[in-house]
Amino acid sequence: MIDFSYTILIPLIPLVVFLITGLLGMKWKPLVSGVLGTIGLGISFSLALYAAYQYFFVAAVGDSYQTIIPVNMMWLSFTDHLKIYMGILLDPISVVMLVVVTTISFMVHIYSLGYMKGEKGFQRFYAFLSLFTFSMLGLVIATNIFQMYIFWELVGVSSYLLIGFYYSKPSAVAAAKKAFIVTRFADLGFLIGILLLSFFTGTFDFDKLMQPGTNIFAGIAGVSFLGISGISWAMVLIFMGAAGKSAMFPLHIWLPDAMEGPTPVSALIHAATMVVAGVFLVARMFPIYYFQTPDVLIFIGYVGGFTSLFAAIIAMTQNDIKRVLAYSTLSQIGYMMVALGVSGYGGEAGLGYMASMFHLFTHAMFKALLFLAAGSIIHAVHSNFMQDMGSLRKYMPVTHFTFLAASLAISGIPPFAGFFSKDEILAAALHSNKILFYIEYVTAGITAFYIFRLYFNIFWGKNTRYEHTPEESPLNMTIPLIFLALGATFGGFIPFHNLVSPDMKPFSTETNFMVAIPSVAIGLLGIAFAWLLYKKESDLSDRIIRRLGVLYTYTFHKFYIDEIYLFVTKKIIFNNIARPVAWFDRHIVDGFMVGIGAVTMKISVKIKRLQSGELQQYAFVFVAGALILLLLIVYISGVQ
Repeated sequence: MIDFSYTILIPLIPLVVFLITGLLGMKWKPLVSGVLGTIGLGISFSLALYAAYQYFFVAAVGDSYQTIIPVNMMWLSFTDHLKIYMGILLDPISVVMLVVVTTISFMVHIYSLGYMKGEKGFQRFYAFLSLFTFSMLGLVIATNIFQMYIFWELVGVSSYLLIGFYYSKPSAVAAAKKAFIVTRFADLGFLIGILLLSFFTGTFDFDKLMQPGTNIFAGIAGVSFLGISGISWAMVLIFMGAAGKSAMFPLHIWLPDAMEGPTPVSALIHAATMVVAGVFLVARMFPIYYFQTPDVLIFIGYVGGFTSLFAAIIAMTQNDIKRVLAYSTLSQIGYMMVALGVSGYGGEAGLGYMASMFHLFTHAMFKALLFLAAGSIIHAVHSNFMQDMGSLRKYMPVTHFTFLAASLAISGIPPFAGFFSKDEILAAALHSNKILFYIEYVTAGITAFYIFRLYFNIFWGKNTRYEHTPEESPLNMTIPLIFLALGATFGGFIPFHNLVSPDMKPFSTETNFMVAIPSVAIGLLGIAFAWLLYKKESDLSDRIIRRLGVLYTYTFHKFYIDEIYLFVTKKIIFNNIARPVAWFDRHIVDGFMVGIGAVTMKISVKIKRLQSGELQQYAFVFVAGALILLLLIVYISGVQ
């Protein structure tokens, strides 16, 4: 039996680095914090790769993988049966996530040595990066859902700190608060779902909850509310937490604004940590969704399908390159949710489950690459907007070719990684849900269009007169780009069907050319359309925009979803609920308490003379009291 207890070092090293950097970082040169954080993540990355090798190629038993819990310590005990443990759970998806999180975080740490050089708060930035990585690692190896929730909230805190890193910038502060509030609202549903589930099942532990034939759900089988079973309510509420973290519609509004943080943070949030946490949660709870609440699983698929199409449409009209990529993330996460929603459980029926984690892996590579390449571009031209860019292929060849590799990967063009994972999702949808299949087909074409609209505007387009000649980024920024470009190019050849499945048994799969050929064709069509509109300077795109009229306006303004939220919160909730409640609190509750205080003061003023300190007054009161008592006694005796 292999000893995996060393895996506890994978999350503990970033935690130690966070504590050291956070407490002592200001006492040494800024670069020391960056180097310390990078070395720490490099060690965690190496340990994660070693753990993945041991788990998949050494510890496998027969034709299946095992759930291994090398560390598990009791933290809280509520009853003899309901206890909370802190530990490490290793199974195919947690091991894959260890590799994904440490890989992207390590690349971000290296990249940030160049990108954040000279920034005020450099040490603080690296401390927060380590905290963010620790939080996500603790989440993916959780042995129980309550441990996951604790690290889930730590991920939220970390994202708040990093999105609001430029705390002197009002827009960054507003974005951090927006992300925190929206995800906290969703996490309330997650917490209620956890409490419902644990109340009826009597456990928080995944190894007990995930057993397909378990009877621990018998206690909740007869419970219903509004015609919906108790277990369905619990799982919908748990998905609410996932939808908040993964920015599913209508809880997506925080993610585009999160671009106010430094670009390396955007890469980490979008590729490996916060946004993919929701997908991981649904994958972790998949046996419950599939066996206990299949209707909720279908609902998750439709939410993902709508979000993927909705976000892709918005991405076509945005001009801030980071916001284009943000909406792209929303769309790709929607793909992953669709894959989970259309998946079965055993063998090839579990194709969607495997495809979701496969796409999570490939997406981590090409989306981190897109964001880091965007950061390289912003670093060179000092602008986020496409209209300030053009012809950058002449000045930034490494950034150009790596960005192109990522663009081809997300467009699903073979042999790049996105082709393999996206087509597995489409194949799974074709067999299970034709509506979602066609939605994702259309989304594939739109994706290719908006990403190459971005590519042609940045690297081709018109020759922009730059104030300073743009230069390629330094090696500590381009090396991560090259590494991730290799992942985006060759990552699709990893045989994920032999590594990840819902029943933890490898299964065989092959390319479905009836799906692949049309999907590649629609991707090429999207690229061709972008080439026609944006490769060379022309007014064709402007004429199309004028023709679209109000449709383009609505899309450019993100269908005014943010404005609707502001209207509901400010005009309805604040004016009709919050203000009356505030008035009641201020005038009734506070007035009552102030009144009690005023009456007490008046009484005290009246009686304080009884303790004047004058001996004559005390003697007079004593004699007067004695006489009154004597007269009362005489009177009562006469009456009797």
